[in-house]
Amino acid sequence: MEFTDVVARRYACKKYDGRPVDPAALQAILEAGRLAPTAKNLQEQKIYVVQSPEGLAKIDALTPCRYGAPTVLLVAFDSENVYQYPGGGRDSGIEDAAIVATHMMLAACNAGVDSCWLNRFDPAEAAKAFALPANEQVLMLLDLGYAAPDAGPLPPHSQRKPLAETVRYL
Repeated sequence: MEFTDVVARRYACKKYDGRPVDPAALQAILEAGRLAPTAKNLQEQKIYVVQSPEGLAKIDALTPCRYGAPTVLLVAFDSENVYQYPGGGRDSGIEDAAIVATHMMLAACNAGVDSCWLNRFDPAEAAKAFALPANEQVLMLLDLGYAAPDAGPLPPHSQRKPLAETVRYL
């Protein structure tokens, strides 16, 4: 699929039909995350593929936003392996994990898999529920699956501000 079509077609799916994600598609999605750029190429992302009934039950206990997705990617990063910005005010962990997650979300659309970026959950509780190491911080959850026949973008999805409101040339 043409990249501009991927960007235009992707939306936050809020209702899945329950079919399992094709293993080859899942592999392509995970590979897109692996290839995503990270600061100093530290590759501090940690991706957990949640598909088991027990794992999905943990997701459901964390958030009401799984929407019946058969696969959820838990995206975290190793906080001990991040680039520290000059001045010490921030590091690259969140941005690198967000780039990885975005690559996977777009790759999902390209593979015909629908997705939804979830942030309605407590990251510390997610780390605890999945017994992640103390140095791993959870950024987000990414629902993956196939949209139900009656699913589609929410009405505000296509409402975008004009570039003149969001872009400045200096």
